[in-house]
Parts: sequence; C-alpha cells; structure tokens
Amino acid sequence: MRVMVLVKATAWSEQGFSPDAWTREMMAAMGKFNDALRAAGILVMGEGLKPTSHAKRVAFDGAGRTVIDGPFANTNELVAGFWLWDVKDMDEALAWVKRCPNPMLGPSEIEIRPLLEMADFGEALTPEVAELHERVGEKMTGR
Repeated sequence: MRVMVLVKATAWSEQGFSPDAWTREMMAAMGKFNDALRAAGILVMGEGLKPTSHAKRVAFDGAGRTVIDGPFANTNELVAGFWLWDVKDMDEALAWVKRCPNPMLGPSEIEIRPLLEMADFGEALTPEVAELHERVGEKMTGR
C-alpha cells in the first residue's frame, strides 16, 4: 500500500526556515528518522517545500485558467513537505508517523493519505487505460 504522508504547514513554516539551533536540531532528528525509513524499506521519496510565497496556483473554470500568486492564507490547509511510503497497511504508516520528530516549532499535524491504485477504479479501468498507465509508469520509474 502506498501512502502520501503530508506535513501540514504552520505560520512558522510559512516564514521560511532560519539557520538557528532549533532548525539544525530538527534537521538532524529528521535525518535520523529518514534513515530509519530507508532502512525499513518503506521510504520511496520525501521532500520539504518552500513557503507559499514562492508558489503559484492555477484556477480552472471550464476552458479558462487564472494564475494566483502566493503566499496563500489558511496555513492549516497548506503542505510544508511530504513523504511517499510503501507500507503494508495504514496501521504501519500510522506507527511510523507516531515515531516522527515534530517537524515544526510548536504544534503541528501530519496527514496520511492512501494513493489511488489502478484496482480502485474497478470496471472503469479499460485495458487501454491500464496499458497507457503502465507505459507512463515505466517512463517515470525507469523500469
């Protein structure tokens, strides 16, 4: 089972990281945690994200497209970083998140979301679409 683990943004993370002692300590703790994920064979990838002051959104309305420049409000709805994990089930993902160092200065949240798999589409997945998806996956993963 693949899951996307989302580190939710806070007002602190939206300010950008400073090279202070707490940040260095958090980075060291997060490095050890990532090493443990790698050693367990579940880490597919993970990255932090720059604050939304560096971001853009594209709003879709029919054929129209509108570009919206960051920063964006409602930090509790933003993402500051992510991991992609391959775990046996949600319980394993939850156990790993509980081991994670707090990624923020102060209260924070991490969300675990299962990825949609081709089997989730059931009868809507035609053989043609399945083949196309497989070809795209091969190009992305280099298989």
